Amino acid sequence: MAWYDEAVFYHIYPLGMTGAPKQNSYEEPVHRLNSLLPWIEHIAAIGCNAIYIGPLFESVGHGYETTDYMKLDSRLGTNEDLTNFVKECHKQGIRVILDGVFNHTGRDFFAFQDIRQNRENSQYKDWYCNVNFYGNNSYNDGFSYENWGGYDLLAKLNQHNPAVKNYICDVIRFWVKEFDIDGIRLDAADVMDFEYMKALRGVANEVKSDFWLMGEVIHGNYSRWANEGTLHSVTNYMLHKALYSGHNDHNYFEVAHTIKYVSDMIGNKLNLYSFVDNHDVERIYTKLKNKAHFAPVHIMLYTLPGIPSLYYGSEFGIEGRKEKYSDDSLRPALNYADYQDAIETNPCTKLIAALGKIRQNMPILCYGDYKELLLQNTNFAYARIMDGKSVITTVNNADQDAVMNLEAGNATEYTGALSGEKVSVQGGRITVKVPANYGEIWIPAELTDAAMAPIEKVEIAKAFENVVKTEEVIEPENPVKQEKTVQVMEEQNVLQENQEEEKKQENKSEPVAVDWNKAYEDMTVEELQEAILEKMRKNGPVTDYMLGTVRDNTHKGSLINWVKSFG
Repeated sequence: MAWYDEAVFYHIYPLGMTGAPKQNSYEEPVHRLNSLLPWIEHIAAIGCNAIYIGPLFESVGHGYETTDYMKLDSRLGTNEDLTNFVKECHKQGIRVILDGVFNHTGRDFFAFQDIRQNRENSQYKDWYCNVNFYGNNSYNDGFSYENWGGYDLLAKLNQHNPAVKNYICDVIRFWVKEFDIDGIRLDAADVMDFEYMKALRGVANEVKSDFWLMGEVIHGNYSRWANEGTLHSVTNYMLHKALYSGHNDHNYFEVAHTIKYVSDMIGNKLNLYSFVDNHDVERIYTKLKNKAHFAPVHIMLYTLPGIPSLYYGSEFGIEGRKEKYSDDSLRPALNYADYQDAIETNPCTKLIAALGKIRQNMPILCYGDYKELLLQNTNFAYARIMDGKSVITTVNNADQDAVMNLEAGNATEYTGALSGEKVSVQGGRITVKVPANYGEIWIPAELTDAAMAPIEKVEIAKAFENVVKTEEVIEPENPVKQEKTVQVMEEQNVLQENQEEEKKQENKSEPVAVDWNKAYEDMTVEELQEAILEKMRKNGPVTDYMLGTVRDNTHKGSLINWVKSFG
């Protein structure tokens, strides 16, 4: 048991949240990070006891093209500002982990600049992958190098180079010594060299006994990255997808299948990092077709196995749609004064705060075994069980109330942590009513005192209803505008349907023959995709979703690691 097993994370993208300029002029520091200090109290008030913040260090633009790992980005302030921020978080009982962008650097990084200046004579020419002084790049440097994601702005580090390994390990030591951080989230961990990650794990064990390493992994067998030798945890993208699409499609079978699939993959020893949105994907409030599903989605996030995480601003139900060439709408500036009374006035925030309190005061939700109790398209119930006690979660994604009769363990009475409603156990079972598009967490009577967080479910239901009406009817006093809006929405729906159909047709394309005598590194992207699908088919049926995740992944390094994860 460690602090991160009981954590509820608040995820901050600082350059966006503070309204920093998109490009770094490398001028005098502007102390924008200090504008986040008032938020710490809010973060604690909604039940979060850990913050994942980043990227933070000097960079060119969005933060992932690092210029200096030892210096806070000038647009955010100084190293002293970051030290004070972490200290204030610790004072309020909140742990802090930073974004570790250790797969690539920006072109202004000292090692890359040395190569530009000294070329073949640079002592750093082997710090990057495939540097070739007979080639060229889009910046016309007179040499080529391997980049990240097709962007020459991001130069890929040579993770096999001991000097690079040692440097990054020293960066971690510096961050702990200078800022007293509690862990690191590794960017793009699914394409990192495993020996490189093992070296980082060694430093993690060295700097603090409970230092946490979590990796961004999108595809593959999660246990390949999260285990005793590499990382403590990884991002659970499979659950992320299942939670919103399971509600949009009124299909809790997808959620239940995903839980079982991931559990079979990782066993009971790992806690994955669970989320419903982040800085790279659309806001959950935007993704949900029925905004009222905000409630059951988050009730599940807080009660299913895993370490829950909130993305800043989503506790207020804000929107954020992913754009083709920019993620800016996912990373907006927020003014604390606009939200300081949100727990009292915003139904989304009120629910999140209640769930945070329940989670923090109910260890069974952190450590309890998972057991499915009832599964239907629109109704789902499961228990978390520890020391003979069961905490039962019931959710309903239908527009009608649901009645569930459930196995209840050895308790005599349960109380709804959100509603305060009490139900008696009869014959080892309870019968509960779950409101439409809502849910409840049922706690044995003897455990309820600390975890109770009753809120007015009627008030929340009305508020969600108002939100839906606002979106469906725009200025009813102007029928012309309303008609035009409906027409635009219909056109958008047709466009979306056409895009989805095109995607299905792409996924049905003729498979590429796999030459299994080839090394994975020598295969094309298409061959790697088909190799993964063939291995998947040996383990059972390949669903449309599984097929789509393979076809959507066109990054060769990620595909190589994915296919190797099958063993």
